[in-house]
Amino acid sequence: MMNDQPSHPAMKGIVEQRPSLTPKARILGNYILKNPRKAVFMTTKELAETCDVSEATVVRFVSRLGYKGYGAFQQALRDFVDTELTLLDRTDLSDMQGPGTDRLRRVVFEEMDNLKHFFETVDLNVLNRVVDFLAKSNSIYVIGSRLSYTFAYYLGWSLTKIRPDVRIIKGSDSTSIDWLTIAAPESLVIIIATTRYPNELIRLGKMVRRLGLTLIVIADSALCPLTHFAHLSLIAPSKNIPFIGNPTTISCIINYLVLELASRNGGRLKQHQEKLEQAYLENDVLFNLDREEFGI
Repeated sequence: MMNDQPSHPAMKGIVEQRPSLTPKARILGNYILKNPRKAVFMTTKELAETCDVSEATVVRFVSRLGYKGYGAFQQALRDFVDTELTLLDRTDLSDMQGPGTDRLRRVVFEEMDNLKHFFETVDLNVLNRVVDFLAKSNSIYVIGSRLSYTFAYYLGWSLTKIRPDVRIIKGSDSTSIDWLTIAAPESLVIIIATTRYPNELIRLGKMVRRLGLTLIVIADSALCPLTHFAHLSLIAPSKNIPFIGNPTTISCIINYLVLELASRNGGRLKQHQEKLEQAYLENDVLFNLDREEFGI
């Protein structure tokens, strides 16, 4: 899986530093390069014992690579491993044998840990700058593909409830090129991308940038290639390697953006929602308890 010129920052850093490392640190680096899927789950003590080095060597090693601590390095390694894993790999890494109650507890606490980590590390200024774009842009295009289309639909659907001119686009649909090509210059494009990052979304991201449109990317890792084309990026990091995806933190970001935008819209929000409710009523869109009759 590894090659002599890895592109991931953590792996690349080890390769670049290897000639100048001490013999013990070189052993450590070589082990991580060859066994990232094992190393990612190890504590400093476990990694030190496996490589027959001291914990201090591990701490100095990650500092030499430019990380503030072992936790930061482990997160970078986790991002790398997550982008490389196939569906079969994820199944092998997941505990499919334990009792369901243990699995439920692990899932709940992992999601809580992810949300706590996001809350402690998110840049609120960036979040609010995204809301600024949501408020001032004449038109908004929300794009996703495969798993991320679920989030794109959720964000786009929610935005339609608080403002006009929102379009939801499936990245795999060839008409996405048409919509972006004819988009007004002041339009905002939001692309939501999740590991393993469909190529169609990367192509659309490049296209958006070429067209000169504003691009915001919501992703589950800073390694997402779309961040290179984005004006702003919102990252929903995961402290674990998910079996399929990590929906909780991205959903949290979406909820905040929508609520913050709604709070800014004042009287316009009420007018917009009254218009929608009238349309629902006139077209008998939603179940209405007062109007329905039940027969047994």
